[in-house]
Amino acid sequence: MLSSARHSAHEADVVIVGAGLAGLSAAHRLTAAGVRVAVLETAPRPGGRMATDRIDGFRLDRTAQLLNTAFPELLRTPGLDTLALRPFTPGVLVHAEGRTQRTGEPRGGKRAFTTARALATAARAPRTGGLDQARLTGALTRLAALPAHRVLSRPDRPTAATLMGRGLPARTVEGFLRPLLQSLLCDPELTTSSRCADLVLRGYARGRLCLPAGGADTVPALLAGALPPGTVRTGVRVHAACTTSVSTVEHGEIRCRSVVVATGARAAAELIPGLRLPDFHPVTVLHHTAPEAPLREASLILAAGRRGPVAHTTVASEVDPSRAPEGRPLITSTVLGAAAGLPTAELDRAARAQLARIYGTSTAGWELLSAHHDPDAVPAMPAPHDVRRPVRLLSGLYVCGDHRDTSTVEGALFSGRRAALAVLRDLGIRAPETAETLRAA
Repeated sequence: MLSSARHSAHEADVVIVGAGLAGLSAAHRLTAAGVRVAVLETAPRPGGRMATDRIDGFRLDRTAQLLNTAFPELLRTPGLDTLALRPFTPGVLVHAEGRTQRTGEPRGGKRAFTTARALATAARAPRTGGLDQARLTGALTRLAALPAHRVLSRPDRPTAATLMGRGLPARTVEGFLRPLLQSLLCDPELTTSSRCADLVLRGYARGRLCLPAGGADTVPALLAGALPPGTVRTGVRVHAACTTSVSTVEHGEIRCRSVVVATGARAAAELIPGLRLPDFHPVTVLHHTAPEAPLREASLILAAGRRGPVAHTTVASEVDPSRAPEGRPLITSTVLGAAAGLPTAELDRAARAQLARIYGTSTAGWELLSAHHDPDAVPAMPAPHDVRRPVRLLSGLYVCGDHRDTSTVEGALFSGRRAALAVLRDLGIRAPETAETLRAA
């Protein structure tokens, strides 16, 4: 339950600055241990980048990050037991040079790489050789079975430099692996740490890509709603933080025993002098509606070769019908890199031309509902990258967020859990989890 800040400012054991996924995850772990927590959020609602706009009956996500049924933190985090996930059709469609082919999702613990029917008006892709199928199946199966700590012990290099060393033919790398990782990492140049890329690819190999039912903001809403009444206080601007208090614009100083800064990386660096500010991958999310759905299946479509600004697209209303009013399809597309910063009108024209080729239909009658640009959408994870960056800065001062772990929903939730454990340890409170448990996760 949320509480208006002007009615509920008071001292707490722990003040958490920021009601994004990391902050809410930390709050759940702390309150479960009997700690009084106050979560302060500048925005009028919790969620951070996991936000959804509601326009004319549409639910339009501002984020491009996809969830995965294999994310352990979605199962471990209190409050998310009722989260409904809407999976994509098994496999992803890859569109390149007017042709479309599907890569398979796990079925019975195995993967397949098979040529699928093209979209209704697109050319049929040539059949992939059986040897290529076997190589991809074997590579993904081995990665799926590998423990996370083994992945993290591998040499760390830029992902782009490792693609051709995975025992896969070039056509499989360029036609599947590269566009998949570009989209999942929101990194068109693939400068991301190969360890982080392998973790993300391992998750893809173990689970199903999906969207949260009702929009991205469902995740933080569930987390906030499951906390004790009055824990989350919106509309509070924090301008300074130390080990025993935070200073707010609206309510002056709020004293506490510990402070957890759980904001985005840029805001955290402003509150904590000396904290390293990472680079970011910019993202723009485009939402269109059309007279009719251009594809009648819940598929994620990757744009290989990048002949246009869109990296991936989907008819989101086919994945999750609650995101659009009946009879009005919602097409959601993601733009990465420099193209994400183009003026909206120019970006929309270029995206529509590309989407017409991808879906094999005219986009002249499409309507742009929203174009949300975020220059700080995804903190960069260049090699070498420490996926367990310290969350304890001093006794009483902690920081968490996707910029302290991996730049994913999973990373944000896990970082909050690590921060809560560090707080409990310093407060001398027995935690239900140990550091060994976290390292094994």
